[in-house]
Amino acid sequence: MDFAVLTIFPEMFIPFWENGIIKRAIERKYISASAINIRDFTSDRHHSTDDRPYGGGSGMVMKPEPLYEAVLAAREKIPDAKTILMTPQGRPFKQNTAHALSKERGLIFLCGRYEGVDERICQNCIDYEISIGDYVLTGGELAVMVIIDAITRLIPGTLGGQDSAEKDSFSTGFLEHAHYTRPRVFKDEAVPDVLLSGNHKEIEKWRLETSLIRTFLKRPDLLKNRCLSQSEKQILKNWCSEIENIIQTQSVSCFDTLSGCQ
Repeated sequence: MDFAVLTIFPEMFIPFWENGIIKRAIERKYISASAINIRDFTSDRHHSTDDRPYGGGSGMVMKPEPLYEAVLAAREKIPDAKTILMTPQGRPFKQNTAHALSKERGLIFLCGRYEGVDERICQNCIDYEISIGDYVLTGGELAVMVIIDAITRLIPGTLGGQDSAEKDSFSTGFLEHAHYTRPRVFKDEAVPDVLLSGNHKEIEKWRLETSLIRTFLKRPDLLKNRCLSQSEKQILKNWCSEIENIIQTQSVSCFDTLSGCQ
């Protein structure tokens, strides 16, 4: 996978390229990555990349000429790449988006700044518009790093375990199960016995249960949008039955307490 980033702050990407999984993926040639300075394609002595908007209004707009030339330069380096504009108006970035983009041969990212980019660039040079959330950043650079990180870890070989990415939160439609490591007891809280049992079938069952319960408690919206298997439905039903028993026990206990006070 080849990545090219069009930005007025290419230096922001140096530490990103040089650390962690991204660095390892570059060294092992799973990906290539470069940052292209949009200012290199300006024609005035101030290297201006923005100007006042027609029609008035606050803020500045990124000029079309240097953006267009920068996109052409990136496409010469990566001919088959799709071009992505980072913008709050784009489609929400999700795990399935990362999976789809990881299948591309190359990606060119345009980092918006100021009030946005000239609409003619959006119409003529952009394949996808993407947003990482319903909030506004000062520029698209951080958002691009998020997306490149999410895509890179899906490329085979970039992670330590072959199935690591497939078992991550959102890859299965659920949040990931609970994790434990040494020590066996920490602050008087022990690791669940099932994880020490060596019974892989029971361990997988426990992991599925904790995954479902964590998803229900933290992101119930994910369950509404997923077709659950019979075993998954049964886990939730069993958990609901336990909650109902607790509520009933509490109701009886509270009633007895109130009765004794009268």
